[in-house]
Amino acid sequence: MYGLIKKSPVTPSLRWALSLDRSHLDKTKFSLKSKTFGLRKKAGRNNQGKITVFTKGGGHKRNYRQLLRDRSLLTGIVESIEYDPNRTADIARIYSWEDKKHHYILSPQKLKRGNIVNSILKDSNLALKIGNIYKLKDLPLGVHVYDIPFPNSTNKASCSAGCKAILVSKSKLYCRLKLNSGEFRLYSTETLVCLGSVSNPLHKLAVLGKAGRARWLGRRPSVRGVAMNPIDHPHGGGEGKTSGGRPSVTPWGKVAKGQPTRKIPKNKYQI
Repeated sequence: MYGLIKKSPVTPSLRWALSLDRSHLDKTKFSLKSKTFGLRKKAGRNNQGKITVFTKGGGHKRNYRQLLRDRSLLTGIVESIEYDPNRTADIARIYSWEDKKHHYILSPQKLKRGNIVNSILKDSNLALKIGNIYKLKDLPLGVHVYDIPFPNSTNKASCSAGCKAILVSKSKLYCRLKLNSGEFRLYSTETLVCLGSVSNPLHKLAVLGKAGRARWLGRRPSVRGVAMNPIDHPHGGGEGKTSGGRPSVTPWGKVAKGQPTRKIPKNKYQI
């Protein structure tokens, strides 16, 4: 089992740094050319070119690896487990012997090189195995699943490092899943999900150790509003150190704490 690497503090930046052990990943020099595309960075700007997020910018150049989102008919062998700079989780390179093509998929924990990934739509007697695709109605209660599609949407849940959903209960039409956020949600019994948990569960425990590493990831420094001038922020200005003199707000005057910002309307599938 891989874990975290703690190095000797020969420099101040290494004293608290904790880096991820990626010795389990395959040392592939090149990614799949047909599934790799260049990324144009936005650096926190919206579609009008205006900066709306001040703490983004810079970062190392990286290419995007396109994942196979619809795995319902995929059958293949795992060629390698690789690092993806655009995701917190690892990805797996799959060779499908039916269409003679290579694909990238989201790698679950304990998936290894040489394993076979399959789908219940291709094999009706598919045994329970990490990384395979099943219908929710075919799984026992208490199992971990990931890569769960939302109804009538291309978005999916439980795709970040270490995430998983737990199958809590089943009825004739719906299955009840407990998501990583603690929310309970209803999904159709015909929903196709992957068995297991997403790889790289220790991602959240890594410590960068220095500001330079954050800049490599495209994260710029965050400046407090009370340290700015009045023209730059509603909290700015004043003689000496002040606490702002008003409830915490954004640079545009919106309430920053306590007010819900979630825009997804509650629907019948949420419990």
